[in-house]
Amino acid sequence: MGRCTSHPTPCRGGRGVNRTKVHWLKEIPLHTAVLEAVPGIGNVGKLIVDGLVSTHQSELIAMFLHPDMPPHATLGPDGILRPSHISMHSVNLGDSNILCIGSNAQPMTASGQYEMSEKILETLNEHSTSPLYVLAGLAMPPESKDIHLVCSDLRIKEQLEERGLRVKSDQPESGMIGLAGLLISMAPLYGVDVVGFVAETVGGATDAAAAERLSRFIEQEFGTAVALSLDRTQKIASELLESVGISESAIAELMGEPGLGDLYV
Repeated sequence: MGRCTSHPTPCRGGRGVNRTKVHWLKEIPLHTAVLEAVPGIGNVGKLIVDGLVSTHQSELIAMFLHPDMPPHATLGPDGILRPSHISMHSVNLGDSNILCIGSNAQPMTASGQYEMSEKILETLNEHSTSPLYVLAGLAMPPESKDIHLVCSDLRIKEQLEERGLRVKSDQPESGMIGLAGLLISMAPLYGVDVVGFVAETVGGATDAAAAERLSRFIEQEFGTAVALSLDRTQKIASELLESVGISESAIAELMGEPGLGDLYV
């Protein structure tokens, strides 16, 4: 049996109690990086995280639970019904392990997203010294195929630029909301080194080509062996559409904010 943090922890700054609970199933092993992605534009990051978990030997380490997650329990591949949650998997890449944080949804309220982000960052502060890579997509015309690096810490920005990597100051132009924006912007407050990777995508429910391009960029420039073939990302995209049918409009509907779906990079 796993264990769950039974008592909600106080939020920083005297804001009240964080309602997020962490259900631990295993100890966190040594790892070289942490990748995070939830549903968004083109599901670019989610395709990578789901692809890594399903392609390599992986173990479910923990589940992050929050009352503002969609009230939809789902059957896993093992036939076990689980509540809506954000998962943390350990993924064995052969020479090293990474952690993958992902889900089919995120909390449906602003306070829920804040509390979930806070709990994830607190957990990484306590159990990880590796960088956090937040993966996302940005809707652009089909000919646009850039990958934007996003930082919230001047020290990290300078380190990337010293390596010859360009950290743009004009994209994503509209900013970032949801877990992606909160995790990146709040990470320095919790002592977590973070880099946001935003891949330009044609949008839609899934963009396997953008996911493949982003995975290869991370492996080439950051040395983490997460590259996935286009065939693999296309297969994951098909499975995603069959299982949850996520779309940009569905994200906006869940948030109760029609017209804001395009901001969930």
